[in-house]
Amino acid sequence: MKLKTMATSFLALGLLAGTLSGQAADYAFDKKGAHQFVQFRVQHLGYSWLYGRFNDFDGTFSYDAAEPEKAKVSVKIDTSSVDTNHAERDKHLRGDDFLDVDKFPEATFESTSFDGKTLKGDLTLHGVTKPVSIAVEKIGEGEDPWGGYRAGFEGRTTFKMADFGIEKNLGPKSADVEMILSVEGIRLKGDVKK
Repeated sequence: MKLKTMATSFLALGLLAGTLSGQAADYAFDKKGAHQFVQFRVQHLGYSWLYGRFNDFDGTFSYDAAEPEKAKVSVKIDTSSVDTNHAERDKHLRGDDFLDVDKFPEATFESTSFDGKTLKGDLTLHGVTKPVSIAVEKIGEGEDPWGGYRAGFEGRTTFKMADFGIEKNLGPKSADVEMILSVEGIRLKGDVKK
């Protein structure tokens, strides 16, 4: 059916914040290289999973392993970029039953705290702002072949669509949305603070 959910966390993207190498640095998402994904899934009637993603989003993060509580993540998602590989369903998701992209063209996530494993922050979706918690895993970091430095993270969170004012009733098995956020950041030149 229509998978209606998302964003956000996008949400979420908040997944950034792992354990970089003991240096404070700012990173920009690798949007040009397309090494970032905001994906989601929702159960369909309790019989299968419906998967989707947001194709257009961007963000930044900063992290200092010595002071993880100062980590910051900021994400912006174009809600009209929702893609479930089904044109009619995507059209429905963009409508007022779900994302209502004409009225709410953007979803955002702004972090508020990080304890080394859980990134907390405010997700704004469908015009509603709510706190969410994202379980974060650091994938890796290091120099790339082009003279840059990269760090990658993955995060997962689950939330109820109704908490963000998306009240289309798809049945109890379809009330929750799981978001999977994968991000590779490129360290901004000259931004390491030792």
